[in-house]
Amino acid sequence: MEKAKEVKFNEGRAKGTDRSSKPTLIKNLRLKHHTANSTSSTTAYIQILGIGMDTHDTMPSILLFFDKQRFIFNAGEGLQRFCTEHKIKLSKIDHIFLSRVCSESIGGLPGLLLTLAGMGDGLSVNIWGPSNLDLLVDAMKCFIPHHAMVHTNIISHTGPLQVDNFHSSASVAIKFKDVKISAILLQPNGVEGSDVKLSDVSVIYVCELHESKGKFHKEKADALGIKVKTKFRELTEGKSVKSDLLDITVHPSDVMDAPIPGPIVIVVDCPTNSHVQELTSTQSLNDYYSDSSCQSQSSKIVNCVIHLGPASVVNSSHYKKWMKKFTSAQHIMAGCVMKEVQNPILKSSARITERLNYLSLLCLLLQDSTSKLSNAIFAENLLKFIFRPHARLGLDRSDVPSPLPASAVIDELLLEIPDIIDARQHVSQLWQKPTATNKCANSIPDSKGLIDEPILDENSPPCCLENIRRDDLEITFLGTGSSQPSKYRNVTAIYFNLFSNGSLLLDCGEGTLAQLKRRYGREGAENAVRHLACVWISHIHADHHVGLVRILTLRRDLLKGVPHDPLIVIGPSQLKRFLDAYQRLEDLDMQFLDNKATTAASWETFEFDNEPNKAITSTSSLEESCLQGSSKRLKLSVPVDNVATFALLNHLENVLNKAGLERLISFSVVHCPEAFGVVLKAADRINSIGKVIPGWKVVYSGDTRPCSETIEASQGATILIHEATFEDGMAGEAIAKNHSTTKEAIDVGNSAGAYRIVLTHFSQRHPKIPVLDELSMHKTCIAFDLMTINLADLHVLPEVIPYLKLLFRTEMLIDNSDDHVVEADL
Repeated sequence: MEKAKEVKFNEGRAKGTDRSSKPTLIKNLRLKHHTANSTSSTTAYIQILGIGMDTHDTMPSILLFFDKQRFIFNAGEGLQRFCTEHKIKLSKIDHIFLSRVCSESIGGLPGLLLTLAGMGDGLSVNIWGPSNLDLLVDAMKCFIPHHAMVHTNIISHTGPLQVDNFHSSASVAIKFKDVKISAILLQPNGVEGSDVKLSDVSVIYVCELHESKGKFHKEKADALGIKVKTKFRELTEGKSVKSDLLDITVHPSDVMDAPIPGPIVIVVDCPTNSHVQELTSTQSLNDYYSDSSCQSQSSKIVNCVIHLGPASVVNSSHYKKWMKKFTSAQHIMAGCVMKEVQNPILKSSARITERLNYLSLLCLLLQDSTSKLSNAIFAENLLKFIFRPHARLGLDRSDVPSPLPASAVIDELLLEIPDIIDARQHVSQLWQKPTATNKCANSIPDSKGLIDEPILDENSPPCCLENIRRDDLEITFLGTGSSQPSKYRNVTAIYFNLFSNGSLLLDCGEGTLAQLKRRYGREGAENAVRHLACVWISHIHADHHVGLVRILTLRRDLLKGVPHDPLIVIGPSQLKRFLDAYQRLEDLDMQFLDNKATTAASWETFEFDNEPNKAITSTSSLEESCLQGSSKRLKLSVPVDNVATFALLNHLENVLNKAGLERLISFSVVHCPEAFGVVLKAADRINSIGKVIPGWKVVYSGDTRPCSETIEASQGATILIHEATFEDGMAGEAIAKNHSTTKEAIDVGNSAGAYRIVLTHFSQRHPKIPVLDELSMHKTCIAFDLMTINLADLHVLPEVIPYLKLLFRTEMLIDNSDDHVVEADL
């Protein structure tokens, strides 16, 4: 096993300043050395943390719990959110063991490291995994702050986990206080040496709890003449003593029952059938088999085997035959949930969703069910296998969440707010409300005489909504919270469904794929990912991009064998460094384009180079307004004479045109280095009588302070989606962290003449609904997770606000005191 490294992430990488310095390496992993004679924990169990078990989007995490130590196996997306919901304190996690280093098993790791870094002086984390673990840690240096201390422990051969002791020349095996953990490396059968891909290597973990002392019988000690109580302790410590009354030596076995062998649990990640062949032939597990063919004199009894492999593997005949070698073990199928999951993992969020759905403010689709695998015990959320106390050895379902029927949630709501019945009828009538007759105001020239901007009557929809169809555009908010996932709101992601023209993602925080599946079901989510035209990322902070890798790898797998182009990812330059580094782990099947290459200035240069005779003054009004907004930051534009950039812009233009979009324009905002907002402009339409109808315009602010760039870019916007992280009374904190208050966000939209303003990116300390005064409600709406806004409904959108205030009237300013929410500087 290679030397352990303590990595102190460089601050410059997190803040976008000095990125040239290298991370500090401290050559000593400071772990306490414990022997097998240590006193065993009185409580010990292994528990399924059901990440992905309701959405089938990622590998579940496993918690191995002892009184004084906690171990996590794998850290899939949603780990923090799950633990917050169920009050599992991740700050007490000592070690994280990865069975593989891939998007399924590590998606929640970056967010977890950021959270731990924000606790006090920063907590150190010990991570164990195969050799590509270093590649992952190296990739995360782009956005993990310097005070996140990570000890990397590379597993390079089969055997007990160990690290080099730099205080002596010998390599010393580290035995944890309550458990000995051994690793068995697994790679595809028939693949040797350099042909093995790093992502193909899997690790099986064998966890052997130390034996428990047998019961001490005081009556036997009395009968043998032991009167001095200190000798009782010596006997329990394994020492022989002289009798106080008889001329004999009393041995521990004379007064104590035989020791109880320590329980054994094996965590098996066998990802492919090629790995199965290697698994069935490995000799490293021979001592743990209980069948006669492999049994040795030192055979150990395995109590529990947790299987993380997919259904195609664990359901194969060879794998089932291998399972039978553990005749006394309880098998838990955690990686292939083959039955419909009826209990939502995130009950707090599900309860809000049901309430909103009752008011017809959300439209949720049921997830598809799957076939069942017979003769197996399937993992359930928070299912435990108890090791100690020994009397309770076995499965424990006491913590498994009970069902959450929609009817029970609604009954609770009706008792709490009887007025909600009438409100529901009123909201239903809103959706039937016809669109008002369009009254497009006359256009007037701006002060420079270059562009025409329509004056919008707030009571009339803009011209772009004339004869709008429900399959033109709908916007779904997959995450509406800031900083880190919480019980009620996931982190930022916005899904643009262009229906037959494809789809886009604006930002992609951790858990985006799971949210897609909760909203559209498995098949619908996969179709959404399969038909993505591009993904746009606003800035490097982790709550806006950590879910991207999982989306990219799923798209890669869905389109395997199908002719397709790599997905275009538009983002800040720091994101490219992360993605390039991560691609050494696994192929992401994507092309990267810097945000700066999609500013109005860059598009103008691109078009001018494409059409030498084209006058600069022919720039569209949208591009001109964005150019004005970015005038103070024109240095952020990149030259498009670069061959690769030029080709990518040409490809992006074609992709956008196929999606029915005229342009995607990034503009700089005030948040952190290389932070951007974006304008999406639809192509003009021609109605049945030949009239040209201007295309809609949607602006997304990203994270920002109120700024002239956003106002200019949002001139005449159909929808402005603006962050509103802080309450109006927290202006000082908003300024300090370069965010906006609710009022500031609304003022930006009003100044720009936006038709509708949608607020999002709320502080997780106020997770349900911010306070809005009556004057702010005439064109504003509040976004919730999984809420969908259709262009055809924009005319009634502000009328929803009073009903939201009614729904959450007792929770308008909840202090989430039972949850540890760290407001990171994001």
